[in-house]
Amino acid sequence: MRFALSPEQLDFGTSLRKLLDAGRTSAAVRAWATGDPQPGRGLIRQLAGAGALGLAIEEPHGGIGAEPIDLVVAFQEIGRAAAPGPLVETAAAIPALLQALPDTELAARWLPGFADGAALGTLAFASPAQGAVALDVDTAEVVLVADGEQLRTAHRVELVRSIDPARRLFVVEADEVVAEGDRVVGAVAAAFDAGALANAAQLLGAGRALLAAATEYAKQRKQFGKPIGEFQAVKQKLADVLIGLDLAEPLLYRAALTMGESTRSRDVSAAVVACGDAAYRAARAALQVHGAIGYTAEYDLSLWLTRVTALRSAWGTPDLHRSRIAHALREEAVRA
Repeated sequence: MRFALSPEQLDFGTSLRKLLDAGRTSAAVRAWATGDPQPGRGLIRQLAGAGALGLAIEEPHGGIGAEPIDLVVAFQEIGRAAAPGPLVETAAAIPALLQALPDTELAARWLPGFADGAALGTLAFASPAQGAVALDVDTAEVVLVADGEQLRTAHRVELVRSIDPARRLFVVEADEVVAEGDRVVGAVAAAFDAGALANAAQLLGAGRALLAAATEYAKQRKQFGKPIGEFQAVKQKLADVLIGLDLAEPLLYRAALTMGESTRSRDVSAAVVACGDAAYRAARAALQVHGAIGYTAEYDLSLWLTRVTALRSAWGTPDLHRSRIAHALREEAVRA
């Protein structure tokens, strides 16, 4: 299996990086955290114009109908920039959910707006222990709750504090049933894996941004008359981060390439665990290299530190994904 990206995919990623770099993303993230979504919505419309939000949406619904690997390329750049908004839900999870349902009416109603950036969607998975919590309900035009064999619209009840201020979480309460039956269960499973895959790509992109920031700072900050990047301990720490990110990348690409196969859930979980661990290692190293300034909310490094911490459990905790891997491996051993 070949994991190298094509020249077209590399060019697509480069174009998104330039767009996000030029879009004052940090300012948009800070505004989003205070409840002002306008700069962020402008950035999201630019991403939509570049095709990033329509990759997983089929052509009849206004999208591109690209492969999952293209979605991974886009979300690595979104994670690298720490772009705000329910982008995983809008561009990955809800399209997978609606397009897996037998009735295409919902997809035809909502997905064109997602593809062109006119609308955002968010999705909650209800659980007996935690109820239903969804991201950025106050800015999303479509709010859905998946609960067993039912898919419902929902409304917000109260704000829940997140470690990342730009991830505005809300407890939601279900309203109208828009789909139900056995097919909803399979569609929800597909939506969860699509969202987890895009989230893993975000984590890998954020990890690379943190490594780049730490490396640049290590070249500038001086101790004992020379840059700290010349010290062996700092070099080794940053090298370990790079190795972790590079080893996680093939698992992410494999998960994208096997989204239509029986090993989908196992491969997605492997990517989530690897990318989450690598990004967390990058966050710890970046904070240690920066020292006290890395703790300050005014310094942009904090945007990535809090984002990585939040994303590690946003689409299932590491323990959940490790248990899915173990379960899949046990089943494969029994079949063998």
